[in-house]
Amino acid sequence: MEIVKSITLLDDVLNAFRKKGKTIGLVPTMGALHEGHAALVKRCVVENDIAAVSVFVNPTQFNNPEDLRLYPRTLDADCALLEKLGVDVVFAPDVDEMYPEPDTRVFDFGMLDKVMEGRFRPGHFNGVAQIVSKLFYAVKPDKAYFGEKDFQQLAIIREMVKQLQIPVEIIAVPIVREQSGLALSSRNMRLTPQQRETASEIFKTLEMSADLIEKQSVEDVKKFVVNRINNHDALSVEYFEIVDGETLQAIFDWTDSQYIVGCIAVFCGEVRLIDNIRYK
Repeated sequence: MEIVKSITLLDDVLNAFRKKGKTIGLVPTMGALHEGHAALVKRCVVENDIAAVSVFVNPTQFNNPEDLRLYPRTLDADCALLEKLGVDVVFAPDVDEMYPEPDTRVFDFGMLDKVMEGRFRPGHFNGVAQIVSKLFYAVKPDKAYFGEKDFQQLAIIREMVKQLQIPVEIIAVPIVREQSGLALSSRNMRLTPQQRETASEIFKTLEMSADLIEKQSVEDVKKFVVNRINNHDALSVEYFEIVDGETLQAIFDWTDSQYIVGCIAVFCGEVRLIDNIRYK
């Protein structure tokens, strides 16, 4: 496995594979890898001749400087895991390599980035689009793999690829969960054992809400989820929206869409967790 720090060297390494007709898959990550990332990597390894993984904590997608400072950085452990999983190339640049000068691009995603994460983390998705497009230009992958936990991010990246006409296939991989149901996230490292147990109530509540959609209105299901989670002292719902899975716009009746997803952000102490569930 090669660990590459510069775009120039990355280009040389990957071009050598391309000249041999090899297909290249990419898993973009911010490191602090867990079994959720491993699921993406395993798909990438199986479905491509060459598996590349980027490890880069992208500053432009953090609107909270403290969150950026506290984000776990575990490159040595990440590389050890990636080697075991059969990865061929790890791209681990520093900030100056990815941003030799400020990226002033501003993307227009219509209403996709005005709701949910976009509403509470202004500028976040513009930063995501900046770094993911840079990674796509650097790696030039045939396929790129993203987890469905970041449901809104997937929609943003698909729209970005369309707008920039980047020839890459975006592959969505289902959420990987702890035995308790808690969605795997690098942020889980910051939870105490007690908080981890409490945080499992997020998905338990979402599962319970799925059983209510035949009997209760959209508004009543939203109230049920928010009230039940907020009933736990350590948990505080930032938002819970029930949306059309394509447009990400709120629905008001279960007949409004054939593809309905519930998306949630919850603070467990100071740690912000997101999750989602497909209703239909």
